[in-house]
Amino acid sequence: MTDERYRVQSLGRALDLLERIADSGQAGARLTDLARDIGLSKPAAYAILATLRARGVVTDIGEGMTRRYRLGLSLLRLGDLAVANTGLADIALPVLRDLTHEIGMTSRVAMMDDGFAVVIGRVDAPGAIRFDAALGRREQPHCSGVGKVLLAAMPRSNALQLLERVGYPARTPKSLTSIAALSDDLDRIAGRHYAIDDEEDHEGIICVAAAVFGRGGQTLGAISVTTLKQLLPLESVASIADPLVRHADLISRALGGPSAQEAWALRPMTDARL
Repeated sequence: MTDERYRVQSLGRALDLLERIADSGQAGARLTDLARDIGLSKPAAYAILATLRARGVVTDIGEGMTRRYRLGLSLLRLGDLAVANTGLADIALPVLRDLTHEIGMTSRVAMMDDGFAVVIGRVDAPGAIRFDAALGRREQPHCSGVGKVLLAAMPRSNALQLLERVGYPARTPKSLTSIAALSDDLDRIAGRHYAIDDEEDHEGIICVAAAVFGRGGQTLGAISVTTLKQLLPLESVASIADPLVRHADLISRALGGPSAQEAWALRPMTDARL
């Protein structure tokens, strides 16, 4: 809304104060500095801060001239609610558009649902090539890029139990069809932070996928890029994986999560078997 008639000046100033306090970090900000930055008198700035403090939006430390203001914990609850009310696809799609523009490949975002990877958003690459990536389609986790990276991000015992439950049939001659081979592949994925579907789900198609993490490092989903195998030989995958993981990190950060480097470090590699 841009009409000035509907803007509340005091609320705008309160939000400006919050921005300045956020910029100050853990050290906090002094009343004098906040009032000067916003263009308010000290009494006016103090009145707004007192109101925000009463609602837990800001907190203060110290006394007198040493008092500083920091963001309050009630903002953490609001942030969690904002993320919860914004779907993964809503956040991911603008990032996927940038990714597809950068590398010229179809990109997708998926979540795990009842043991299968389900595509919830897609950005098609320019050109005539279209891939079978219908929204809502269930994909076997052992042979799709998004499925494999989501498996690798799980505790290994959970991943192997899931595979035993949903099965790991041969989709193509290159599909991995033994627990030993699949577990070895999950180790490789955990080590390099991305998964490769090298014609394992569809012949002639290669897919590279990276996980998306939320607050506390929990796995929320995965993004992937897809192209013809003849356009992306295995020796060139690393050049695609770097921008892929970088864009996955952008989504993770928007969801309040850590980077891939940080999240995968919390998941020790193991060669556990069922």
